Amino acid sequence: MASPNTFGELGLSIIGLGAQYPPYLLKPDEVNKLASKYYPDSSAMQKVLDINKYTGIDTRSSIGTSDHPVVNQTDPPSIADLHKVFISDGVPLAIEASRKAIVEAGIDISEITHIVSTTCTDSANPGFDHFVAKGLGVSHNVEKVLLHGVGCAGGLTTLRTAANLALGHSMRRKPARILCVTLEVSTTMVRSELSSINELQETRIGPCLFSDCASALILSNGIGQPTAEPVYELLGWEHRILSDTEADLGFDVDPVGWKVVLSPRVPKLTTDVLKPSFLELLESIPNLPAEYREARDFDWAMHPGGLTILTGAERVMGISPEHMRASYDRYMNHGNSSSATIFSVMDRLRSKDMDAIAPDGRARDYVVGCAFGPGIAVEMMLLKRNMGRLGIQTPPETDSEASRSDADEDVDWTSLESSIPGTPGSADIQGEHRPTLSDEIFVNEALANVELD
Repeated sequence: MASPNTFGELGLSIIGLGAQYPPYLLKPDEVNKLASKYYPDSSAMQKVLDINKYTGIDTRSSIGTSDHPVVNQTDPPSIADLHKVFISDGVPLAIEASRKAIVEAGIDISEITHIVSTTCTDSANPGFDHFVAKGLGVSHNVEKVLLHGVGCAGGLTTLRTAANLALGHSMRRKPARILCVTLEVSTTMVRSELSSINELQETRIGPCLFSDCASALILSNGIGQPTAEPVYELLGWEHRILSDTEADLGFDVDPVGWKVVLSPRVPKLTTDVLKPSFLELLESIPNLPAEYREARDFDWAMHPGGLTILTGAERVMGISPEHMRASYDRYMNHGNSSSATIFSVMDRLRSKDMDAIAPDGRARDYVVGCAFGPGIAVEMMLLKRNMGRLGIQTPPETDSEASRSDADEDVDWTSLESSIPGTPGSADIQGEHRPTLSDEIFVNEALANVELD
């Protein structure tokens, strides 16, 4: 007899995916420009700027550069200022990502039954999902849900919520075509974080990691009009909250934006829960092929909250960087876009160039998706990939990507840590300050805590 926690044949599939990054790619020195322009030098500020060189991120996607007016006011921008930019510059990204997903899904706007959305970088009534629906031309009645308080886990949280809504429609023998939308505009909060570093002399790493992005997908319950073939089948999920950890990870509201909350316990908490969550997920899904039993048998779409999220997963789960190749790719080239990152990772994973560097030269049929959020919340899902769907031909996700050379994409993720001082094979850059032993210890300890939600 099946366990009451066992997933049956759900009939749920992701039939379209889309990601849209803004046009600017920020190198690490963009943070230095604002720090030197508006704040005095201090030990705390210098430590953050040192860490900024060694996050493993080459560029972060942003709606603007360090010259953008919103980050060049006398004081850090208020929540009202941030909201205006979120709507003017962010919502168009969400509309475009949604359009990409809808086009690939092969459905008409009128077939959308629900919209499930999330952001942790804006709060308003009506929510941004209202304006996305309006921008898409949705004129019929659609059930909408806007999730708040879920942080970087938000992408998978919207998908889990959509899955339960879709199953409700299945019970009623009604079609469900659910648009899941995530949107984050984080880079405009750089002044808020730099001000806190200056005033409190704290080491705050948010300005070094976060980026801007919108992503979307269409979830179908398979009832009703024909659609495109599945990109991924959704087989099941595992959601849990780690008890007594709400003070360890968060994103708290402040008059000048939102402030990252991150305790030193986060790295251990997140890595310790990976294996039990994975095993419980596998146990809940019957009839998996016999060759899919260990973590290394699967591909992994891990939310790249920080470099040590990825290296920690490698260590505890016995997987390689190539298992998480799309996570590394998005992290290095775009940074941590909070909730919007995971759908972008799932989209990137199914591309031909990602398949070419799969472990042992073989892309896996089954994919584990995973993200952590405030709470601490753990979201994990098992997907079955349709190897016949590599994605439709769409314009580059940003203007910058249109001119990026192929050489820029050839990255050896196994040597990523060699850019961090003190690791084997690290090279000193001519003319730059070489960190002392104390600097190396500080940077490595700080990076160990870069496990943002």
